[in-house]
Amino acid sequence: MNSPFKSYICVLCGHIYHEAEGAPDDGIPPGTRWEDVPMNWTCPECGARKEDFELIN
Repeated sequence: MNSPFKSYICVLCGHIYHEAEGAPDDGIPPGTRWEDVPMNWTCPECGARKEDFELIN
């Protein structure tokens, strides 16, 4: 059973990464889980690193 998609928010600018939507402009297709987003990916809004994102409950 697949777990529901989650969303993560950039703590610096508030940009939200939705797993269901991915980041197609950055080459990350819809449905890409957060753990599968490359470590060198950065926030498209402010350039923050992946570790600057937190899970939205």
